[in-house]
Amino acid sequence: MIPFLRAAIFAGMAMFTASALAVDASVLKPPPGAKVAIVVFEDLQSPESARVYPLVWDMANARHVPVVLYDFPLPRHNWSFAAAVWARFFDKSPAALGNEFRKFIFANQDQITQGNLRQWVQKFAGNNQMILPDAEDPDGKLAEKVKGDFALGQRIGVEHPPTLWVVSNTDVSQPFVEEIKDRGQFTSAIEEMQQKAAAAPVASPAEKKKKATAKPKKKAS
Repeated sequence: MIPFLRAAIFAGMAMFTASALAVDASVLKPPPGAKVAIVVFEDLQSPESARVYPLVWDMANARHVPVVLYDFPLPRHNWSFAAAVWARFFDKSPAALGNEFRKFIFANQDQITQGNLRQWVQKFAGNNQMILPDAEDPDGKLAEKVKGDFALGQRIGVEHPPTLWVVSNTDVSQPFVEEIKDRGQFTSAIEEMQQKAAAAPVASPAEKKKKATAKPKKKAS
């Protein structure tokens, strides 16, 4: 990525201050078709994110819940934004290799620098029989998605990646910040959210349609 462009992106992101924004994670939801999910805001250059990543997937697979990943590249990390854009590139590859790319980057994080990031991306692509394009994001749409994730994280109070929540369509757990100190506590949070989701009444298709098309009531003058 062009240095002055990356600097401009980070400058724009740094304008947000979490301390000035209300913490409200209720906007986080499971993906369509799921009742419960683990939501993670991560930074591919963050050692804490690297340590948490495999644990999250282990617990998600054990409890059969999806993982929803959001990019939160800190401005002080000089290659995390570019790596997040590459992850988005691999997300849309025919084999949807984005999560495997993230796992690969985390596993080799200590050896990656701003100067050799593309070499590591090339190695991953070669391992998966892919040919890299000259530019991973020629129209800037992938970078916009990363910036959108960062802005969302700032709006709900994320400061330190990784920050994790267990969410359902109606409830959100307390955040787990930077690390999972007690794996049992996190598993319990998943199980509790699953129990709540299972007990919640399910609206019929007709009720969902009625709610979606209902007009707001006018206030009495």
